[in-house]
Amino acid sequence: MLQQQSYDIVAIVETWWDDSHNWSTALDGYELFRRDRKGRRGGGMALYIREAFDAIGIEMNDDEVECLWVGIKGKANKADTLQGVCYHLPNQEEEVDNLNYKQLDNISDHQPLFL
Repeated sequence: MLQQQSYDIVAIVETWWDDSHNWSTALDGYELFRRDRKGRRGGGMALYIREAFDAIGIEMNDDEVECLWVGIKGKANKADTLQGVCYHLPNQEEEVDNLNYKQLDNISDHQPLFL
């Protein structure tokens, strides 16, 4: 479906992937960025970005906030953008919410942001 519809960017949550899934996650024509949940089952997220874009993963080094960020370089006179996917647990504590807001504030300081 992804390749038939010709999407430029696709975000997925609840991938449940870990290192054993490297063989089955590639899609022709797309670069995969992923953030697997560490230390427990479930969760995880991925961004598939069409290879035509100049994309780079952005490390936030914050294990409590489940977000994945990718920067895309603008072409010609177009601005650089940030693409992100975040996972909010149903029973997430307010402290983690605040960390999430802080990360959004920090990352959105420099470029247009798409969630």
